[in-house]
Amino acid sequence: MTLRERLQEMKKDFHPTFWVANGMELFERLAYYGQQIVFMVYLRNNLGFTESEAGSLSGLFGGLIYLLPILGGTLADKWGFRRAFNIAFTILGIGYFLIGSVGMTAFKGIYGDMSLYWLLTIFLIFTAFGGSFIKPSVLGTVAVTTNEKSKSLGFAVYYWLVNVGAMIGPTIAYFVRDSFGNEFVYVVSSVSCFAMVVVNLFLYKEVISEQTIETESLGKKIKNLFVVLGNFKFMIFLLIYSLYWIIFWQEFIIVPYYITDFIGKDVPYEIIQSWSAGGAIILLQIPINRLTKNIPTRTAILTGFAVSSLIWIIIAVHPSVPTIAAGIVAFAIGEMTQAPRYYEYISEIAPKGQQGLYQGYAFLPIAIARFVGDPFGGWIYETSKASGNLSMVWISMIAIGLFGTLCMAVYNKVIAKQEAAL
Repeated sequence: MTLRERLQEMKKDFHPTFWVANGMELFERLAYYGQQIVFMVYLRNNLGFTESEAGSLSGLFGGLIYLLPILGGTLADKWGFRRAFNIAFTILGIGYFLIGSVGMTAFKGIYGDMSLYWLLTIFLIFTAFGGSFIKPSVLGTVAVTTNEKSKSLGFAVYYWLVNVGAMIGPTIAYFVRDSFGNEFVYVVSSVSCFAMVVVNLFLYKEVISEQTIETESLGKKIKNLFVVLGNFKFMIFLLIYSLYWIIFWQEFIIVPYYITDFIGKDVPYEIIQSWSAGGAIILLQIPINRLTKNIPTRTAILTGFAVSSLIWIIIAVHPSVPTIAAGIVAFAIGEMTQAPRYYEYISEIAPKGQQGLYQGYAFLPIAIARFVGDPFGGWIYETSKASGNLSMVWISMIAIGLFGTLCMAVYNKVIAKQEAAL
């Protein structure tokens, strides 16, 4: 098949709305990761928070961003994806601007003697509420704008564009931060979201299918939550998996602090993180998928866990820009090995007829990791720096990674025995 024929086939297999939704997702991820990479430094260096306080705020924001879509998806289904996108991008545009405004000289007179901690808490919760509609709306659009033949490729395109946004956003953030200041990174994120309101209004066309007609009520969603929580095996798996994401998000908690404090305040930590992680995934995802496609699902997840744990071992040997970049690439390789298989395993572990329900909780480990891991990362960094013993940071991260790998190995062994006994 020639390239022209392949492009014509893709045009036929994908509804035009598919490309609009994924294009908007790219800009939403650009906005999110752009502000996330400077978040901790912005809160400490610009607003005067301690590392622990910044970690608590980051955990609140990140946790809600990944927890609320479980319920936000219900409203997106009820309203329609086009309306949900309008609401989401409008709130995100306002929210990101408000977060940045706290650090702007022009707004000091407005906020006066207000507690910046609680002011930011309100702004972050508001912004997270807007973000809760994005993933359900994008993933829902992909589902209804592809057919059985193109669905797999459609989700691959979605995942690839997410990582393009994750690479471009922090890169832009570096140049904005370097020229204007951290607070103006939030202006860029705000403008990016408001631009998507315009794109959505003019280009997004609602696609009606059987999948969008039947929707679950909010009460049904809450009832389903208890159904999932009642599956002990599934919950143990999710809790173990959350350990993986705890060490991942330290790329946005510990790495910016360490580079700024001990390597150089002008070192482009945004580019180091984004190009090492996003660049590796963009280049290597397909080859790694092909190399690991025949590995059993649980083995692939365990292997990804083990490889990703190398990040902190590599960094701990000699903390520097090259080792940090190498560690992040190592983590990305582990992520590429296990992430696609994670969703496959959820479909395997879900009771018959409940695959969709269980996939809806696939982001729960990330929410748990953000709520717990971000405050821990800020606290361990602050404590270690105060004691003059930064090795505590690396040791704690290595310990979490190794403990998670061990737990996953034990889980796999127990499940294998249970399956053998059937």
